[in-house]
Amino acid sequence: MDMDIDMITTLHSDIINSHILARLDGPTLASASASSSHLRRLCTQHYLWTTISTSTWPSLTHPLAAQAISTLPNQYRSIFSDSFPSLHPLPHQNNNQNSSPPPLPSPELISAVDIYYKGKPIFSRVHRTETQKGWFLCSPLWIDILEPNETVPTPLKFAKTEDDHDWLTHVEDNLELSWILIDPKLKLAANLSSRRAVSARRHWLTGEAEVVYAVAVEEGGAQCLVKVTCCGKSGGEMQVREVSLTMEDLDGRHVMGRESMVILQRAMESSKRKRVDVGEAKESYDKFCAMKIEKRELRIKREKAMDTIAMLVAFTVFITLFCFLRFYVCL
Repeated sequence: MDMDIDMITTLHSDIINSHILARLDGPTLASASASSSHLRRLCTQHYLWTTISTSTWPSLTHPLAAQAISTLPNQYRSIFSDSFPSLHPLPHQNNNQNSSPPPLPSPELISAVDIYYKGKPIFSRVHRTETQKGWFLCSPLWIDILEPNETVPTPLKFAKTEDDHDWLTHVEDNLELSWILIDPKLKLAANLSSRRAVSARRHWLTGEAEVVYAVAVEEGGAQCLVKVTCCGKSGGEMQVREVSLTMEDLDGRHVMGRESMVILQRAMESSKRKRVDVGEAKESYDKFCAMKIEKRELRIKREKAMDTIAMLVAFTVFITLFCFLRFYVCL
């Protein structure tokens, strides 16, 4: 190994850059940088990570995204290290145990969204969300990328009824999504999508396809959901009419904007990053849904028990009052 490294150091830097490093993907380039100090110096060059990041996520070429990336410590190298792996959430923390006030939310969040079909990008969009407005802080977190009545064409054909199951499986396996959220104030970023879908189903009323991507941002506490709604005529072109980000807790409610900012900031600062695993992402999503159903059923049982107790108390009071009045009349 040392001999191989010594041989590499004898090569001219231009040869290494143009014939070796320029052909590597992000994870391989990061591994190469750990091999020696000489390779580390070459592998951390700005143009390499700019090329890799913008080819992986075409939305990052947008001026708004580029401006946000310029605030990060190592710019495109930082955005890749923050966003290529998936978030590994921390255990849920009880906010009541922390007496310190939550940090002030960042004034804005930048969303860089890319949709892929069979690995090729078919749609890119960058969106700015102002986070200190009253409507954001006091409403459920909801970031919608598309404009009202806007649709995005795709290479897919909308399924006929008899092909429903196979078509949904095809969509789930081949329609991928990346949602990079950049916080310029924190100088951090995170990818809030599982890349591959964790669920694809028909809406029971409209018949539209709903494709869901999910990432847990707080273990046992909350998860981010990206929903892509697809429409079209049977056998015709499939179009995307909605791409939205929400956050949901175990009670099944959408997390408010103020609370979601605290969770997102904590996830960006403290969560570990690891490579996306499709099976693990689906398992995490299914587990979260099962816990949510279990908690709802427990709440319903508790409410039924309270109703039963209230009825028994009311019945006891009525019988006691009736007996008392009857005894009083007899006297």
